[in-house]
Amino acid sequence: QVQLVESGGGLVQPGGSLRLSCAASGSIFSINVMGWHRQAPGKERELVASIISGGSTNYAESVKGRFTISRDNAKNTMYLQMNSLKPEDTAVYYCNAVVTNVNGMVGRYWGQGTQVTVSS
Repeated sequence: QVQLVESGGGLVQPGGSLRLSCAASGSIFSINVMGWHRQAPGKERELVASIISGGSTNYAESVKGRFTISRDNAKNTMYLQMNSLKPEDTAVYYCNAVVTNVNGMVGRYWGQGTQVTVSS
């Protein structure tokens, strides 16, 4: 089994910064893709950013230039640096990963989510 644990959410004022972390553990052989999604009240879950094992990244248009996704492959950990935060960034942020386990099985896993609230 594979577990993803997020940390780093909280309350921040508009224009502020937060850094989210996602640590993967368990029966991991390799992690192919890692990403962050978010879900605001009354809205569908949306992709925020993703990063593949080679380091290539993809961002939603709404966060380009403000958010930076990165990963430490040796630690099976992913980060999301969020700068210039806006009230519309308020949401529950979910970590997810496509993982090949030690038995060669591929699966997609999700974290429990961490709340980010941007408000004055």
